[in-house]
Amino acid sequence: MAAVRTPAERTLNRLAIVSVLLVTLIFLAPIYWITATAFKPRNLATTVPPTVMFEPEVSPFVKLFLRRSQLREAPSEEQYAAAPWWEQLVFDGGEKVVRSGTGEVRWSAYPDRFMNSLIIAVSSTVLAVGMGTLTAYGFSRFKVAGEQDWLFFILSTRMLPPVVVAIPMFLMYRVFGLTDTHVGLIILYTAFNLSFSVWLMKGFIDEIPREYEEAALVDGYTRLQAFFKVVLPEAATGIAATAVFCFIIAWNEYAFALIMTNRRAQTAPPFIPSQIGSGLPDWTVIAAGTVLFLLPVAIFTFLLRNHLLRGMSFGAIRK
Repeated sequence: MAAVRTPAERTLNRLAIVSVLLVTLIFLAPIYWITATAFKPRNLATTVPPTVMFEPEVSPFVKLFLRRSQLREAPSEEQYAAAPWWEQLVFDGGEKVVRSGTGEVRWSAYPDRFMNSLIIAVSSTVLAVGMGTLTAYGFSRFKVAGEQDWLFFILSTRMLPPVVVAIPMFLMYRVFGLTDTHVGLIILYTAFNLSFSVWLMKGFIDEIPREYEEAALVDGYTRLQAFFKVVLPEAATGIAATAVFCFIIAWNEYAFALIMTNRRAQTAPPFIPSQIGSGLPDWTVIAAGTVLFLLPVAIFTFLLRNHLLRGMSFGAIRK
């Protein structure tokens, strides 16, 4: 028989629901606004008061992938009619598509920058989570001399904002030829995510009973086999959660990507704000690039959503 709630309890429950809904709306408001801006005509992007009702356009996404310049002379009716639909959208915005001497369309650097972000974020996440898991397992299962001091030293690497060490890192990278390289950013992001990975994974591995490994060792497994066949499957939730956070940090990093890269290894965050329209920043194109940039993180988090419920999965294996 269900317990009968008092009027005060029902009121508190309703207030809690309203509070959750308000917080959710507050957090979703920027997402809605950037998405709406990505589909607005350029002349409505900065209107005061803001334009809420409008006819959506895809021209910002088309412009994002094309190199454009200001249109000094309007195209003739024949030129406009002969142009493909995506070039007509650029004409409508007072711009023209930049072409090479042979007449080929020159694409923007956004796809390359997006791919750079993907390569660097995925690589650094795999390295940080892999090394962090091994390090956390060592601290969790073995007696290490000065363990607390070592853990504090690892944590201390995150006590300063990364931008504080940006100039020394840039000078060091320039000496070793690592500026504007994928390897340089992967090493840098891995180093800054490693402390976070170690501390987070140690908490998960500490919750896995040692008896599981001891039973595996009695059955003839080696320590390494017990780690891969017993510990890793049980720590899958922790690995997934750590990977999500490390990926988000590496994916969104701006300061180092701006300072350490120029062209070859530049990621999307410093490239997106550089989208210039006809003399002024084209906020609709910037918004379109931001929306596309958000998709990998949203998809990655969605795919691992079942593993992020830490309490539900780890509650069954606690001592």
